Amino acid sequence: MAQKAPTNPDGDRYNPKRVYIREDMIAATSVLQIRASEIRQTQINWQSYLQSQMITQRDHDYIVNLDQRGQKNLPDQNPETCADVFLNLITHISKDNTIQYILVLIDDILSEDKSRVKIFRESRHGSVWQPFLNLLNRQDEFVQHMTARIIAKLACWHSSLMEKSDLHFYLSWLKDQLKMNNNDYIQSVARCLQMMLRVDEYRFAFLSVDGISTLLSILASRVNFQVQYQLVFCLWVLTFNPLLAEKMNKFNAIPILADILSDSVKEKVTRIVLAVFRNLIEKPEDHQVAKEHCIAMVQCKVLKQLSILEQKRSDDEDIMNDVDFLNERLQASVQDLSSFDQYATEVKSGRLEWSPVHKSAKFWRENAARLNERGQELLRTLVHLLEKSRDPVVLAVACYDVGEYVRHYPRGKHIIEQLGGKQRVMYLLSHEDPNVRYEALLAVQKLMVHNWEYLGKQLEKEQIDKQTGGTAVGAKA
Repeated sequence: MAQKAPTNPDGDRYNPKRVYIREDMIAATSVLQIRASEIRQTQINWQSYLQSQMITQRDHDYIVNLDQRGQKNLPDQNPETCADVFLNLITHISKDNTIQYILVLIDDILSEDKSRVKIFRESRHGSVWQPFLNLLNRQDEFVQHMTARIIAKLACWHSSLMEKSDLHFYLSWLKDQLKMNNNDYIQSVARCLQMMLRVDEYRFAFLSVDGISTLLSILASRVNFQVQYQLVFCLWVLTFNPLLAEKMNKFNAIPILADILSDSVKEKVTRIVLAVFRNLIEKPEDHQVAKEHCIAMVQCKVLKQLSILEQKRSDDEDIMNDVDFLNERLQASVQDLSSFDQYATEVKSGRLEWSPVHKSAKFWRENAARLNERGQELLRTLVHLLEKSRDPVVLAVACYDVGEYVRHYPRGKHIIEQLGGKQRVMYLLSHEDPNVRYEALLAVQKLMVHNWEYLGKQLEKEQIDKQTGGTAVGAKA
């Protein structure tokens, strides 16, 4: 028996002023809606289906009375017959055009009155899910996506939750649709997720199908602003769960959202990104995670964007409230930030730059050993950046940091070799960027040399020779 879902999954945490569904979810007319309007104008010859014995007399009479004679109250008068007829029709009719029309009728029935989902969910027909899930495998894209829309309503507008195996199949299908190149129905897919992820129990199911990383990978690929808004909305509702709010930045959410905030020209996108940031600070029950999120936002230059928004003074009360909240929390986190916190956050963000902490000999003397903490997490991240990053500045700084770690930690050379860092640094000796080649060369020297006093003098001389026009390159012993 299915579990009972709460009628309001997050209680009073959903402030009606902060749920931007009414105006924004339907702001852009989707391909699905346009096509549905066209399909409503078609005429279906139900008599031909009766004559060919594809449908029964009862089913024929019911659908004709509802469709052609306009008896719109039929679903409420006899719910069991309504469910039986429609499930029979979608099971026994194969023609795409007719299935399209039937699905539009079902969707209209549900949209007119949300309580009508019980007609299908409480049907004596058995499991309501299988007939609809089968339609997701049809070739016709409209059939697929109108079915997905109906499934979302059936799953979210009833007190009983969708069964786990069916839920897993459905969410996996939605995720795969998001990943499709040039999917004309991506707004409809996102709309289904906006509905589903407001139910707390469905959020962890989405996590289990790798849904969060999929959302963020698509957001990182620069989609249009409407889809951008819808997918960030999905992240927002996910972060109302404290555990998911704590996990979110493990998927690199903050740097991606910070980029969106920086580039945003649409107020509704700005508003929803700020709302996610606020949740990432407010919702985690682990205060250390909330602190790490603040530091990550600082590292990603969110304070600069908040300053710009503050100067603009939007008329949107929610935006300004969130700007004030985030400003206060991020400024406080900056004051509490140690140099190692700054460094760790920068490395984890993957956005290395020549910030002062890298070139501080005092920092490396005091903190080199700390790079071994948490299973050498920071070292592994540096090596990963050496392999995956395409940014010359990131590569140059990562080479420098590897060299400084080796120079200041007695077993550093051995550990870096074990992690594959030496091989990556040597590969960068032939990089096209001269600064990357230079820092790689210095790092290799540090990995190879044993006489640190001699190397220190050599590096200091090379640094003076190489520095130009305010660009900090080279190393200081």
